[in-house]
Amino acid sequence: MLYAILCYKDEDVVAAWSAAEDEAVMERLGQVHERLERRGQLGPSLRLLPTTAATTLRKASEPPLVIDGPFAETKEQLLGFYVVDVAGLDEALAVARDLAGANPGGAYELRPVLLYNPDPRPTAAAGTR
Repeated sequence: MLYAILCYKDEDVVAAWSAAEDEAVMERLGQVHERLERRGQLGPSLRLLPTTAATTLRKASEPPLVIDGPFAETKEQLLGFYVVDVAGLDEALAVARDLAGANPGGAYELRPVLLYNPDPRPTAAAGTR
């Protein structure tokens, strides 16, 4: 079963990390990624740019309103996500715990993925990043 693991954290905290701190977190996450890859469980994972780069289309009016920034005003922002192929929620929680151990703080929201459309681009199928 596919699960999306959404990674939330205060982006101001992450932005304040030194290059060495960021590199250390990415190294620890890389170790989790390698374990998931060996088990054939790691799908796409993305690190999002800050919310200052976001644009929101809000359908509260006609025509829809386009605004700069994220839709919600929250303490923690969506910073990235993973798609993992696991047997069920218990296994998805184990992956989220590994990710949390590599990158402490924040929150990880797990959601089953009901519809999956693989990336049809030839470069995606070849594993090009």
